[in-house]
Amino acid sequence: MISRNTKNILVVSFGFLSLFTAYGGLQSLQSSLNHEAGMGVISLSVIYGAIILSSMFLPPIMIKNLGCKWTIFISMACYISYSFGNLFPGWGSLITTSAILGMGGSPLWSAKCTYLTISGNVQAEKDNKKGQDVINQYFGLFFLIFQSSAVWGNLLSSLIFRQDSNIAKIPEERLQYCGAALCNENFTTGGNFTRPEQNLVNILMGCYIGVGVLAMLLIALFLDNIDGQDAREFRKNKGNQSFCSTFLATFSLLRDKRLLMLIPLTMYSGFEQSFLAGEYTKNYVTCALGIHFVGFVMICFGAVNSLSSYIFGRLAQYTGRIALFSLAALINLSSALALRFWQPHPNQLAVFFVFPALWGVGDAIWQTQTNALYGTLFPDHKEAAFANYRMWESLGFVIAFAYSTYICLSTKLYILIGVLALTMVTYLWVEYNEYKHPTQPSKAIQNTLEKEVVKEMPPDEKCIAQTHL
Repeated sequence: MISRNTKNILVVSFGFLSLFTAYGGLQSLQSSLNHEAGMGVISLSVIYGAIILSSMFLPPIMIKNLGCKWTIFISMACYISYSFGNLFPGWGSLITTSAILGMGGSPLWSAKCTYLTISGNVQAEKDNKKGQDVINQYFGLFFLIFQSSAVWGNLLSSLIFRQDSNIAKIPEERLQYCGAALCNENFTTGGNFTRPEQNLVNILMGCYIGVGVLAMLLIALFLDNIDGQDAREFRKNKGNQSFCSTFLATFSLLRDKRLLMLIPLTMYSGFEQSFLAGEYTKNYVTCALGIHFVGFVMICFGAVNSLSSYIFGRLAQYTGRIALFSLAALINLSSALALRFWQPHPNQLAVFFVFPALWGVGDAIWQTQTNALYGTLFPDHKEAAFANYRMWESLGFVIAFAYSTYICLSTKLYILIGVLALTMVTYLWVEYNEYKHPTQPSKAIQNTLEKEVVKEMPPDEKCIAQTHL
């Protein structure tokens, strides 16, 4: 029988799976579905800009006052608003709902990461294992389930949009603008960017809203409130006194050199995800095959990403982080160079699926290992650490989406490669520093474990004394 901590991880994972079935599918479609004047990618840029803003103060305040469970629940409601905005797409509706989603984004992910880290450390103490190994396994399990959301969300969009009567064959002369040859000035003349029929878009948005509501119900009904007591004590004893320190917790952690050196790695996560969702789907898939193929291609990414997340989450304890990060860097570098010189054509259908599969392997490593690394390096400042993670990752998204409509694809690929090179240099410094000065386990773990032990003791047994050695 699975442990209570593992059950909670599964509930969180399936909740995120349901929520991001909707958001992940929408993100993949924005650059093609709402391409007029770059409205789609600009809305994505607003989302991640709002996430940066919320990262500065919301996560520590919400988590300490509400606990992880109810922070996740409320933040999920913000994500659902974006599906409503796409029902009636326009600058007003998209930008407003993008801002609402963004304000809930950082608390959502910070609460999830904090919840997994607490659960992993507690379970490690109970099983007499290393905390970082169990945390790695929990993040691997989470991303195994979560990343499959790309499969279901994109499967929905592809199956629905295949019913569109506006699908047309792309003229051969327009294909020359696809791939790295497609610069902004040629965008409107290249490929098939016809918007699907509105009734099909409405059906898709209705499905996305439904799975979002399902995610909220899963969290509300089945997730244990493991830090609820801590939140109640915070509100009762020191909520007012600690507001300023809580507000500034995200920035205070920037005094730690390790966090500063992790900024390029964290930003690169935003760069590489935005490239696949915004550039590959538009400049390769939609341009050469049509928007109805975007979902099928992203399904390949999601399936490989999901499986790889679980594998690397377990493999990390045998290979270590450095080997996995190096593998991810090699995959992304080779893929970026190949995309720079590849001229996509409908006759090369299999190739359109190879790149998302490779990207899925690399992204699985970036996501599982970076999240676990933050949890391992900052065990006593989890909320602030993961708020920083979301803030800097979101900055990567904002920058990438912001220049999306202004520079050529070849330039974007060179920027991606440059950020990757800087990432590996600074990351290796962090690993060297951790080797010379290992991080000590969290002081709060023992207290949490003691509560677990007392709770699970038979009622006829009494705890005489507990001594901290």
